[in-house]
Formats: sequence, C-alpha cells, structure tokens
Amino acid sequence: MIQENTQKTAHWLRESIFAKLCFIGLLTLLLLIPSFWIQNLIGERQLRQDEVTNEISDKWSGKQLVEGPVLVLPYSKIIAEKDQQGKIVYKEDLQNIYILPEELNINSYVDPETLYRGIFEAVVYNSKINVNGKFSSLELNKSGINVEAIQWSKAKIAIGLSDLKGLKNNPKIELDKKTYEVEPDLTDVKLFHNNLIASLDLSDKKNTDLVFTFSLDIRGSGELNFLHLGKTTAVKMDGNWANPSFTGRYLPEERLVSDTSFNATWKMPYFNRSFPQQWIEKSATLTSQTDQEYIVQNSDTTFGVKFLLPVDQYQKTMRTAKYAILIILLTFISLFFIELLNKRKIHLLQYALIGAAMIIYYTLLLSFSEQIGFNIAYLIASTATITLIVLFLLGVLKSKKPALIFGAILAIFYSFVFVIIQLQDFSLIFGSVGLFIIIATMMYLSTKLNWETKSTSELPLS
Repeated sequence: MIQENTQKTAHWLRESIFAKLCFIGLLTLLLLIPSFWIQNLIGERQLRQDEVTNEISDKWSGKQLVEGPVLVLPYSKIIAEKDQQGKIVYKEDLQNIYILPEELNINSYVDPETLYRGIFEAVVYNSKINVNGKFSSLELNKSGINVEAIQWSKAKIAIGLSDLKGLKNNPKIELDKKTYEVEPDLTDVKLFHNNLIASLDLSDKKNTDLVFTFSLDIRGSGELNFLHLGKTTAVKMDGNWANPSFTGRYLPEERLVSDTSFNATWKMPYFNRSFPQQWIEKSATLTSQTDQEYIVQNSDTTFGVKFLLPVDQYQKTMRTAKYAILIILLTFISLFFIELLNKRKIHLLQYALIGAAMIIYYTLLLSFSEQIGFNIAYLIASTATITLIVLFLLGVLKSKKPALIFGAILAIFYSFVFVIIQLQDFSLIFGSVGLFIIIATMMYLSTKLNWETKSTSELPLS
C-alpha cells in the first residue's frame, strides 16, 4: 500500500501540470541568485571605471569650480569686552571687509576630449576663461564702516580655483588699468579652498569703485562650474561637445546643443544669491574640501556644465540585467505553452540549462559592451543566446517549427527590452503596454489548452 502511494505520488509529480508549474516557479526563484551576482559584477566594473576616471582626473586635473573675485579690505574694529574684574575694556580686533562684484561677466570656451586607459575612458578639457566686471563703492551708511579704520595699503583680491594643478599659465589681474601678479595664498585669507591672491595698495584712491579684468587658461575633467557672486552675474560658455548636462540650481537662459558643439548663456540677479553684497567678518569661508569633494557653503549658488560620455554602457547593462528575472519567467511560461501545444515534454533539467544560457547572456553583454559599445554588444549577445537555445530545442523537440517559434518569441522579448532601455521619457508607458500585450496573448493561449492532469499522461516522457 505504501509503495503504491509512493508510485502514485511520483507519477503525479511527473505528470501534474500544477507540479510542473511549481517546479518552474522554484527554478525561476533560484535563478535570482546568479542574476544578483551578474548585477554585482556590473557594479564592480562600473566602480572600476570610476576609479580609473578618478586616476586620470588626478593626473590631468579634477573638476574645476571658478570662484570670485572678491575684494578683501583689512579693517580695525574696536570691540568691548569684560575683563576678569568685570570691567568693560576696549581693544582693537583686526577683521576683514568682504566686497562682492557689482557686475561679473564670464566668457568661457571649452575644448573637451576623451582620454583612454585600457577599455576605460574619461572626459577631460582645456578651457580659456575671460572674466571682467567692477566693484561698487562701500556702503558706509548701511554697514556703519569707519573709513579711517580701513587698512587700504593691505587690500587684496581673492580668486578661487578648485584644482590649481589645472592652471596652464601665471594669471594676472588688471585693476583700474594697473596690472597685478596673482600668487597662491600665503596670507590669512581663507575664502576658498585654493586661493589666488593679488595684493593691492589702495591708500591713494581709498575707494572700492574698481573695474577689473583677468583671464584663466585652465584644464580640468568631468565638470566646469562657476560661483554666482556678482550682484549681476552673466556667463557665456561655448564648447565642442555634443553631450553637455547643465548642473547646479540655475539653468541657462539660452542654450543650443548640436551634434558637435553647444553654447549656453546664464544671466542671474543677486536676488537668487545666498551671499550679502558686502559684510564684515574675521575669517570668512565660502568653499572647503572634505574627502576630495568641494563643499560650497551656499551650494545653491553654483552652476555649470558636466561633460557626459556619449554612451554609458554600464548603466544600460545594469538596466538590462534588472529585467533578467522577468524575461526568464516569460521565457519559461512560453516554453511551457509550447511543450503543451506540441505534446512533447521538456525535462526540468533542460529548463535549467535554458535558464543558465539566459544568465550567461548578461556576462556576454557586459564583456562585449566594454569593447565595442552597448548596441552592437546587445545584438551579438542576443543573437548568440537565441541561436543557442533554438538549436538546443531542435534537439529536444525533434521539430523545427516549435523551436523557430520559440526563437521568434525570444527575439521579441529581447527587442522589447532593448527599446525600453533606449527610451527615457516613454519607457514606462511603452513597457506597461508591452507587458499588457504579452500577458493578454498568454491568457488567450491558455484558453486553447486542456489543463486536466490526466491529459499529460498521454505525453511521451523525455
């Protein structure tokens, strides 16, 4: 009796449609494990690319943030303090008056290029930047500044650049038709992480109504940004790059992007700026550095351009891999329908082999995309995988028609995913409609099948 029940159970497991579907579902879940491994592998390769990009940037020059200029006037301020006996005493405290430009005009031309290290690449650039504008007179009434307490002979102009290694020449600044040498910061001015200082002597003029102009010939990588410091800031940027991404809080008022170049223009009033026009402080800091990332104290005042690579194969490969479990599940269901329609059983081990081939597909896609680009790699990996599975089914089913039909189904699935990957704004609606059509087709086919368990007993065993 026990042996008879065991035989019935074994026969049910072999012949039951429900049991077969349960095993297929379990196999699909098990294939989640290598699918996650593939995604981790893609992430590791992408991390390696980021490391190589950082190494190239370190040798060439990093992201550049152009800051300033800011006029700094040492100021002797009398402050009142209580001594140990509680008496009020007055002492002199040296502070600084910081004055931002009334007008700040920047014209920049950028010439990006791609550097390679093995199969990895990074975008670097050379840029010529011309800056001009003017400072306004001190706001004496509003700030209560005592002109006699200003040390005019020790005035300074501060300019910031996030990576001084990118300077290709020794910059000079022209101020009221006088030229001043610009040197790395050797003073106590710490406005920016990297300060370029021009020392001035304004003791004859004793006025901050000054016109300035200077040029920077720099190189950098990845991004070129500016700090909105003028009461009115106007920036014009031109470059020979077809994939610019405009960063920061401010989008350009005018922009034109072609297949080979771009140009953009920003114009911003100080109402959108987080800094006062002038202020008094002992030691002001507008930018600092933490773990090689530049931190702007008022980050909503930065803007610029990021130079994107035309194709990010790792991002597209990762997006494709995230559809792996869906494609495998739809493939197994389609294969199950073909099995029932052709009355030819396919063993679970053969299901597992087909699933393994579909997992290996993503390693093919990753390895080829690193060498020849995503689109061609997708075509090669898809064609190779579909051909392998069709030839395998020809041997299993002993019939060309169902094998070729299944190959066509796989081609539709992979084409469907490729279109979703290429789309951006319409990927969700296209994917939803496509899945709806696929499910509707499977629902229709399911009505043509006899789902009684006894019908499967007539199927020959593989």
